[in-house]
Amino acid sequence: MKTKEAIKIAHEIGLDLVEVDPNANPPVCKILDYGKLKYEEQKKQKEAKKKQLGEVREITMGPRILDHDLEVKLKKAREFLESGNKVRIKIMFRGREMAHLEWGDELFKKITARLEDSAQVEVPPKMEGRNLTFLLKSNK
Repeated sequence: MKTKEAIKIAHEIGLDLVEVDPNANPPVCKILDYGKLKYEEQKKQKEAKKKQLGEVREITMGPRILDHDLEVKLKKAREFLESGNKVRIKIMFRGREMAHLEWGDELFKKITARLEDSAQVEVPPKMEGRNLTFLLKSNK
């Protein structure tokens, strides 16, 4: 069947002639609704994006954070973990706080203790310049 005939037949029934595999010899074409094909492809791409294991979300704080502020940040971290994301927690030291790096270790222990029901440590804490960072992933 020639291309012009196929196009004519497709338009008569209200569909499109779509080239499915241009690299084949001869090229493979189908008569179908092009708008529906594009919609299905977009739907598949959205599903594939959802199935990707989430991104890394970051929460920053100082080593002298107060309890209420810490609870707010941990609540947000739980939300990120439940939605399938990993959470990088960055504890930023400023000025003379660098003389008290043990505050960062205490805060790390406090955070992991409060999040032990929903998270586990994937990357242990390490100093990167003036920041102490560690990565948490969901228990599920």
